[in-house]
Amino acid sequence: MANTVGNPLDTTIALEHLIFQGTLDRFPQLKIIAAHGGGFLPSYAARMDHPCYVSPNNCDAAIQLKIRPTEYLKRLYYDVLVFTPEALRHLIAEVGVSQLMLGTDHPIPWEEYPLDLVFNSKFLTDAQRRAIVRGNAAKLLKL
Repeated sequence: MANTVGNPLDTTIALEHLIFQGTLDRFPQLKIIAAHGGGFLPSYAARMDHPCYVSPNNCDAAIQLKIRPTEYLKRLYYDVLVFTPEALRHLIAEVGVSQLMLGTDHPIPWEEYPLDLVFNSKFLTDAQRRAIVRGNAAKLLKL
């Protein structure tokens, strides 16, 4: 369970802190690459937009987010170590292809052929595949 639940949950919690504590507002140029496809956050992204509006007392009154919480997700980057074409499709629907790049979990052999998911996802265009495999990372890292 440490790798199937714990690691993605750690990623989810870390991203939630960065968003809800205002870090991404204070440092708008900060570039973050989230492992585990962003953890569980992309699957429950819409749930982030409700708490501060429905129950303001559940949010830190000192932090007034500049945009909806889900909009911050589109400013982050994610690996595509999500294992199924449907999970990849959903991640793209939430954050866009431009925010995705290849992930491997190296040196752990979690995914023996990480390119297979990208190349076997029939809904991707060749341009989207190139972006995920190399283009997005090269642009982010200015290579």
